Amino acid sequence: MAEALSTGLGEEKEKEDREREKKAATAGKSKEKDGVTETLGFNDKNGASRGKKSNLSDLSLVRFITTELTRGYFLEHNEAKYTERRERVYTCLRIPKELEKLMTFGFFLCLDAFLYVFTLLPLRVILALLRLFTVPCCGLSGSRLLQPAQVCDVLKGFIMVLCYSMMSYVDYAMMYHLIRGQSVIKLYIIYNMLEVADRLFSSFGQDILDALYWTATEPKEKKRAHIGVIPHFLMAVLYVFLHAILIMVQATTLNVAFNSHNKSLLTIMMSNNFVEIKGSVFKKFEKNNLFQMSNSDIKERFTNYILLLIVCLRNMEQFSWNADHLWVLFPDVVMVIASEVAVDVVKHAFITKFNDISADVYGEYRASLAFDLVSSRQKNAYTDYSDSVSRRMGFIPLPLALLLIRVVTSSVKIQGSLSFMCVLLFYLGMITLKVLNSIVLLGTSCVFVKEANMEEKLFDPPPVASSRANSRAHRTKHVHVSPQQESTADKGETSLPSDISQPTNTAENAAPSFPKSDSDTFLTTPDEEDDDKIINADTGLEGGGLAHRPPKKDLLEIDRFTICGNRID
Repeated sequence: MAEALSTGLGEEKEKEDREREKKAATAGKSKEKDGVTETLGFNDKNGASRGKKSNLSDLSLVRFITTELTRGYFLEHNEAKYTERRERVYTCLRIPKELEKLMTFGFFLCLDAFLYVFTLLPLRVILALLRLFTVPCCGLSGSRLLQPAQVCDVLKGFIMVLCYSMMSYVDYAMMYHLIRGQSVIKLYIIYNMLEVADRLFSSFGQDILDALYWTATEPKEKKRAHIGVIPHFLMAVLYVFLHAILIMVQATTLNVAFNSHNKSLLTIMMSNNFVEIKGSVFKKFEKNNLFQMSNSDIKERFTNYILLLIVCLRNMEQFSWNADHLWVLFPDVVMVIASEVAVDVVKHAFITKFNDISADVYGEYRASLAFDLVSSRQKNAYTDYSDSVSRRMGFIPLPLALLLIRVVTSSVKIQGSLSFMCVLLFYLGMITLKVLNSIVLLGTSCVFVKEANMEEKLFDPPPVASSRANSRAHRTKHVHVSPQQESTADKGETSLPSDISQPTNTAENAAPSFPKSDSDTFLTTPDEEDDDKIINADTGLEGGGLAHRPPKKDLLEIDRFTICGNRID
């Protein structure tokens, strides 16, 4: 028995010794790898021999706090991330400067188109009418009575005269008291509805005017596909009149807000601008969409300036043109303008931040607007400059100019020869301002176009406008093969339909090829690439089939009314 117990105890000691040797071996390996084994903030120097006493002695609150206060990290381990964040901050800081450059340039573009209605348009209408009456008397029957541009000018003049005569029957004072009798909340809702209606009127109104101009100047040899010039003219007159009434209601509502005692309506109307941030900042924007929003902001800011001018004129008339009352209105005017500028800056800063858009894009927007101005001065121009501004920004000067004429003529009484002399001098001053503004804008635009390397595009023919639906149908038409053609192909014949026999010529006739430049690298819509990939995958086109692809839509082919739900079609 004694021998059996001694052998059992010896085996247990040998097992314990083996376990201790294994633990010591593992502890040695960990020391070789890490130098000192660290477990939960303390060093296991003697392995399992010291055990729980060492663990409890190293677990202290002071040691934990010391570790939290002295631990370090290195930002340079993720240098690219922090550099990108810093560039975003710099981009946000650059946005106000670049945005205001674009806004200032766009403001003077709108001012030039607006002054054109008051200054050069009447003179052009007079010259066109003189030509209309003198050409038949001189016996020049072979030549055209009026050039297309003169026809458009005469139509604009007739529209302004007829609409002004209709506006003379609208009582501004009655409209003011009718709006003033409404509650504050109702006026706030009315003002929001008027803003939406103004955008809808601008969108459809320019189409009406363009349809009128083309119907009146369309070559006679073409087949008639319209309802006639007179119906189009009546639609244009009705549109300009209704749009002018709409802007008059906007100006009257703003006037009521200025004259309210507690200024609550004005505060609510200004807060409406900040609601615009919520509706725009958290949406996805491409650079083309941001260009549309910038144009819309330019038009909105210029329109607000004219509305403020109308409000000041009406209030000054009510106070017998007392200059002291102007200083009473001045703080409210500054507050409205400052809120508009602040909202635009914050909105564009966060849109560029969230969509990773560089601040340099606003320089490219200026170059695109400058290209419109320079191209309208070319011999091969296909539109008037004021019309190109209307299409690009959605700013139609005719209704706004009509309302301003109506307000000025009702507010200012002209009596005596001295008053007529003052009016004549004021008209000459507006012509001088228009000419100087046009000269400065033209020189600045030439600089912008040259910096963007867009001079070659000035000599290209105008782009062919085509929708995406038409382009898709056009491409599917080219790749369609009838069963008869398949049978002829099986027989070894080489006859192909005329649409795909000369793909290169067809593509060249469809649209001109524009030279590429650094400023145009972003001017394409990403959706077109996906559509082309899908179509090529379905039809199996490779290589030569790409010749039928229409040119991608760039910034010069996009106007204000191609945007729908913040998406470029």
